[in-house]
Amino acid sequence: MKETDSHPDAAKLSALLREARVSPALPSRFQQNVWRRIEDAEAPAKPASWLDALAALILQPRLALTASAVLLVAGIFLGIRQGEQAARQEAQAHYLAAVAPNSLR
Repeated sequence: MKETDSHPDAAKLSALLREARVSPALPSRFQQNVWRRIEDAEAPAKPASWLDALAALILQPRLALTASAVLLVAGIFLGIRQGEQAARQEAQAHYLAAVAPNSLR
């Protein structure tokens, strides 16, 4: 419910206050700048480095499974290769110990 004005000059005062409201003038090219900011915000962000671009590419859902499979296979391959090298070095050490046990110590 709306209260009735108890003061007879309330209508005049309200009209005077409405007229006194100052609306500031907008800066020049205001709308253009607003639309430019909107377009900039919607534009995809450019990665800072090639590593960020690669990470963004790999982390896309359609490539995540492929990337993880490639990394898994590469890890298995490198592990096998490292194991072969360690086994070869150990075999060489055993051979040298068997052939010349005292001369190399």
